[in-house]
Amino acid sequence: MLQIYKKISIPSVFFRFFLSNETQHKASVTNENVIFHNSTYLCSMKQNITQKVSFGEKVGYSLGDAAANLVFQMMVMFQLKFYTDVFGLDGTVAGSILMIGSLSSVIVDPSVGLLADRTKSRWGKFRPWILWTAIPFCIFYILAFYNPGIEDKAMVAVYATISYVLLMTVYSSNNIPYTSLGGVMTSDIKERTSSTTIRFIAVTIAQFVVQGLTLPMVNHFGHDNVQRGWLSTISIFACVAFVLFMVAFFVSRERIQPPPHQEVNIKEDIKSTFSDIPWSALFLLTFALFITLAMWSSAMSFYFQYNVDQKSLYDFLRVFKLVDSIDDAYAVGFSLFNIVAAVVQFIGVITLSRYLANKYGKKKVFIVCLTLTTFFTFLFYLPSPTDVGLLFVLNIMKSLSYAPTIPLLWAMIADVADHIEYENYRRATGFCFSGITAALKVGLGLGGAVAGIIISAFGYQPGSVSIQNESAMEGIRLVSSIVPALLFCVGIAALYLYPITKEYNENMQAELAARRKQNEKEDIEL
Repeated sequence: MLQIYKKISIPSVFFRFFLSNETQHKASVTNENVIFHNSTYLCSMKQNITQKVSFGEKVGYSLGDAAANLVFQMMVMFQLKFYTDVFGLDGTVAGSILMIGSLSSVIVDPSVGLLADRTKSRWGKFRPWILWTAIPFCIFYILAFYNPGIEDKAMVAVYATISYVLLMTVYSSNNIPYTSLGGVMTSDIKERTSSTTIRFIAVTIAQFVVQGLTLPMVNHFGHDNVQRGWLSTISIFACVAFVLFMVAFFVSRERIQPPPHQEVNIKEDIKSTFSDIPWSALFLLTFALFITLAMWSSAMSFYFQYNVDQKSLYDFLRVFKLVDSIDDAYAVGFSLFNIVAAVVQFIGVITLSRYLANKYGKKKVFIVCLTLTTFFTFLFYLPSPTDVGLLFVLNIMKSLSYAPTIPLLWAMIADVADHIEYENYRRATGFCFSGITAALKVGLGLGGAVAGIIISAFGYQPGSVSIQNESAMEGIRLVSSIVPALLFCVGIAALYLYPITKEYNENMQAELAARRKQNEKEDIEL
């Protein structure tokens, strides 16, 4: 496979923007500057300690996460509702499928991390995984939202489980190396924050596309056949994702290598990671965040369809001349709700995240912003079915509060990978990131599962039911407000356990930079 892709060529005009690293920043180092020596990478002295990353490379790298989020946002927002309303599965069954798929990540993710750390290719450790997994990722994405026409609900559940587990497996194989790549592109604190900021601008755009356009696209392509609408929509997103993955693969570069004399030792990688306090704190934070986000996002789809008064929603949308029929109120209203959130988050990421993090440090910013997010999430319990305007106001406040934290989590995980090297004199970037992504995906599945179980326990009726009973609506209301707010509090507690402050990080990076510079000198002498 490696030999096949050596022959791939891209038009020079395309690369003129994305591959301007050498001319824009002499600090960048390409894979041609790295050679193998006794299973160890030896870094060329052309690598500058500042490790600047060109704007083009940052943008190109960010497109990989935009591609992944064309899948991720769909799973968070619509997977549970797809299983209940398109496949016709009971909420508990649908939630169990999500849980099974996510629990598989406990085994898959660490395995992928260990394999990625030991990968050796002309493209580095992590880049080739993006290339190898792009096509399977897109295929399994389509299959997870494809209805094969099975009548037996038990067999439908089996199909849904298999397709979802396959999707989660290939997601791990793609996303763990991708996120690990972000941790080895640069060790410069400001460059790392800048890269993650641009990356999550791309994520926000993908969020905007999926959350804002999915239901209108399903209606447009499906007409009276909702299954055809879903298949057409997912197929389009999958094709776009493939192109974006290819761009990310071609333009990104790996610069940070493990200590030159580090021996392969899986036991030590596991021990150094699991014993690291910052890693444990981020593991708990990530789990709490994504169980909460998955629960809230899944619940809001049900909330807008059943808890919001459709006549009031129609009247609200008519003010902006967005609908002509009350039948379109749910699809247009929920899409507008998500679009507003994506736009606000986009503005918040651009204007606030990097500025606040550089001034106050990632930890302080995360604590304050997550506390505000928790408060506004709790307030979603208060609006009556006719308070459509209040829902949108709360959505704006919640999205603006959460926006600065979006890039910070992944920048903090990269800092933790550095901390493990700082404490143990060995680097296990892939394994470090894989543990966090395992927490993410278990939280993702558990959040959807808990949402499905709660609404089912409160009497939710799956399928094309136009009206739910009062008990079911109360269950939807709870998983849209109080329950996720309480889970956010777990994330806040985890942040207080996280010891890497702004000052600590600066001292740690200075020490690591001195070590790497000394290692370069020793390698040249050899």
